[in-house]
Amino acid sequence: MGARLPGTGVGMQIDKNQILELLRNQGDDAKAQQADQELPGTVDTDQHAGILEQLGLSPMDLISKLGGGGGGLGGLLGGR
Repeated sequence: MGARLPGTGVGMQIDKNQILELLRNQGDDAKAQQADQELPGTVDTDQHAGILEQLGLSPMDLISKLGGGGGGLGGLLGGR
């Protein structure tokens, strides 16, 4: 399970700092601190889906909010 880029069959790579910033912007500093301790520097939405969901983050929501992450594929995902 987990988020996959359409037609690729692979999870999306997202920089951990983007996830931390998203959590902090939502006012969730405790979850940001937990994410900082549990996630690697580059987060794979497929491989780390369980941890992301524990943090209240859906891999699909991350892809829609953070678009191009570390992969530069935001335009392929309908990013503006």
